[in-house]
Amino acid sequence: MLADDRPDSGVRRGEVIAALSLATDLVMGQPAEFALKSCVLGTRIGRMLGLGAEDLSEIYYHALLRYIGCNAETYAMIALFGDEFEFRRDFALIDTGRAGEVMSLVFGHLRRANAGAGPFEMVAAIARGLLTGQKAGAENIAGHCEVAERLAERLALSAGVRRNLGQIYERWDGRGLPRGLKGEAIAPAVRVVTLAQDVVVLRAARGAQAADATLAARSGGAYDPHIVDRFLKRAEELTEGLDEGSSWDAVLALEPNPRDCLTQDEFDTACLAMADFADLKSPYTSGHSRAVAALASDAARRCGLPEADAGELARAGLLHDIGQVAVSTRVWVKPDKLTDAEWEQVRLHPYYAERVLARPAALARLSAIIAQHHERLDGSGYHRGTRAAALTPQGKILAAAEAYQNKIEARPYRAALSADAAAEELRRQVRAGGLDADAVAAVLAAAGHRVAVKRELVAGLTEREIDVLRAIARGQSMKEIARTLGISPKTVDNHTQNVYAKIGVKTRGGATLFAIEHGLCT
Repeated sequence: MLADDRPDSGVRRGEVIAALSLATDLVMGQPAEFALKSCVLGTRIGRMLGLGAEDLSEIYYHALLRYIGCNAETYAMIALFGDEFEFRRDFALIDTGRAGEVMSLVFGHLRRANAGAGPFEMVAAIARGLLTGQKAGAENIAGHCEVAERLAERLALSAGVRRNLGQIYERWDGRGLPRGLKGEAIAPAVRVVTLAQDVVVLRAARGAQAADATLAARSGGAYDPHIVDRFLKRAEELTEGLDEGSSWDAVLALEPNPRDCLTQDEFDTACLAMADFADLKSPYTSGHSRAVAALASDAARRCGLPEADAGELARAGLLHDIGQVAVSTRVWVKPDKLTDAEWEQVRLHPYYAERVLARPAALARLSAIIAQHHERLDGSGYHRGTRAAALTPQGKILAAAEAYQNKIEARPYRAALSADAAAEELRRQVRAGGLDADAVAAVLAAAGHRVAVKRELVAGLTEREIDVLRAIARGQSMKEIARTLGISPKTVDNHTQNVYAKIGVKTRGGATLFAIEHGLCT
């Protein structure tokens, strides 16, 4: 999947993880940059406590990735509570060590989830939920922790960070999950970040004074009392500026050393981890992003796109559905027709992907491709309704690859289509003016169908421009090209200028090399 020969990818590990934290904000139903703010605050608390470089590094990554495993529990959660976002937002505000608060939360959400049932059915559903909720909750948290640890390992984070992600729901008083660790058996970074994230949540929901009172009341229960005491004495100083503008630059300035850029292979590995994080959202999408990436990159090569473009398209394929985490799993697994409000949520998931990947530049380039994966040539796609002239070759290929892969996978409202039926459906969309014919042909060829693939998508060149480029590479003069193609020398000159502009060269030699590199001379 290597995109080019540069020694690095142009993106730092901290930038990738900060972007991933924006996706976890969406999954948890928290405001944008919740994890970034927690990272800044957690680091300030750690420095106030005099913690060393290793603990501060663990605080940094733990704050950003505390909820990286959260998609593992979502499907089971909606089976009980209906909407995971509402439940998670309310759960973040309670003291999980107080049985009354927990029961009130669970009871209220069970009632809302079964609001359409009759009185007897509702009572039965609530009773089942109360009986199974505790066991299901423990299993979900264990799964959350295990997934978080595995993804952190794939992101090449330290053993300490991975260990800490297995402790995210532990409490100072030993009444947490999954292992019931108590006191200083819980890692310092975990104790700091647990407090820091609750500070951010509680201050946003209740204001500073009420939040500080809540923290004091939970001291010795949920939190390390020493850390709470130190924080409350300097609370205003430690939280200063957290709500003023973006925390992105502040978080990157805090990134532990070394701050080297990822290699190309490391960036690919990080994109794979992010893809799997997104696909865990629904049991219907397991492995979907990997398959789309493989189809799209193969199709790009069949179209003659430069290898760097094919590599970027593979990464875009991996990350194209990162925005789906902003949509409730209840919507993704609904077997019936979506309401207008639910459909609007679905239409916005490419927008959320753009938002998550807006920074740094290496991810922003991918987001520009990803934004097109549900667009259509006739403007009928989403989320912008972009038309053919504004769509890139990579965007057209990604749209075709996603459409094909989606058809051959089962969905809650239909069975998987056969490969032939999926191919025919894509051809129908070509005839209707939705998908690009050449992109569809390349995707179908990549999927194993017997189709002829034109190479018109090479750097956006038309068939006639490729003819001119081939003639240039063969050393023909303007007049010779005009005679061969049956067009005027002036038209040849216009085509030549367009070709040079599209492929980024200024000389015949540069154009010839480009043609050789892309297999256009044979």
